Amino acid sequence: MSAGKKRANGEGSIYKRADGRFVGSAVVPVSGGGRRRRYVYRDTRADAREALDDLLRDAKAGVRRPLKRQTLGEYLDYWLEEVVKPERRPTTYAGYETMVRVHIKPVLGTKKLDEVGPAEVRKLLAVLRDKETTGRGGGPRKLSPRMVQFAHAVLRNALSNAVREELVGRNAAKLVKMSNPEYDVGAGLDPIAARALLKHIADDRLFALYLCATVLGMRRGELLGLTWDAVDLDGHRLVVRQSLSWVRGRAVLLPPKTRASRRVIPLPEVVVTALRDHAKKQEEEKVTAGDAWEDTGFVFTTRRGAAMSPYTLGKYWRDLRDAAGLGTLRFHDLRHTAVSLLLALGTPPHIVREIAGHSDIKVTMTVYAHGQLAERADALSRLDRLFKDSTSGIATTVLPGTSDLDI
Repeated sequence: MSAGKKRANGEGSIYKRADGRFVGSAVVPVSGGGRRRRYVYRDTRADAREALDDLLRDAKAGVRRPLKRQTLGEYLDYWLEEVVKPERRPTTYAGYETMVRVHIKPVLGTKKLDEVGPAEVRKLLAVLRDKETTGRGGGPRKLSPRMVQFAHAVLRNALSNAVREELVGRNAAKLVKMSNPEYDVGAGLDPIAARALLKHIADDRLFALYLCATVLGMRRGELLGLTWDAVDLDGHRLVVRQSLSWVRGRAVLLPPKTRASRRVIPLPEVVVTALRDHAKKQEEEKVTAGDAWEDTGFVFTTRRGAAMSPYTLGKYWRDLRDAAGLGTLRFHDLRHTAVSLLLALGTPPHIVREIAGHSDIKVTMTVYAHGQLAERADALSRLDRLFKDSTSGIATTVLPGTSDLDI
């Protein structure tokens, strides 16, 4: 259709406003029955025509527009409180709410929900890629690619619900493709470094916690949520049945991360000994604290028995790590260490998966199963010895089952 040609009856209309923007309008079905005129606003005639065609296509498919047009910000507030909060974990809600409030609404919050198209989504992502935030050291830093991906995922989930509730006809965020998240390969310690670390921190009050992470591969939340009634030292086992998280300054006990995370872990003697010593020290702290002691039943607590914040543990770990000269090693890398060492010792992957509580063996093998540099060098050196010829550079060793011609 040419720019000046009038659209037929039922096709809506497009015109240019005084401010230069283009407006498309059509009469479409609305919630509660009846029909009302609805408008779309775009910067170019082509974009306005595309948006108007979408509006008419939804109307033909029976999608009813809400009586009152709401902004994306208003819809996101509704989605968080009425959909996410009742159905998802508190930590998930907290993460979504922060992302919406801090990053998405300041950019697109005033945009009408039914006007959010791929261009608006791309605008959001471009703004977030250039956005500066405060780093751990207090200095400015760019928002990480993972956070930008998370913003896209939150908006995509929200708009998927809007499509289900027939508030919009399509999910604009799904039309904007992003690269898959890049997961860090575990930077676990080799056996010598792991033993050196444990020897260095043997007198730390949380030594047993670090040992359980390094030997058993337990997650931070699983360790902080572990209670004494889930530990059987005489039977040499413990049960992982809950995880402790911190939501808005309060401790929250949640089910483990996945169904596979609910597991029974046999305890080697070194862990049993460490936990017995830890129990004795905790009894001493209880006596010292007196009436100030909180009898929470957790294995790893503050000096007064209260649940320990993951952020507090993170600070303890960074101080300990820096004192041990371990660079940027994360607490989670202790879990990587356990999995990597078990695999290096020849433990079948399905057994390692059960110990670590991975939901899928692909996680065990893809994210964690990485050889140490020395192991890779040794493997390649064996090939080097096989093919090396010190005089001509031509391999003269004949492999079993081959001839010189095959080589």
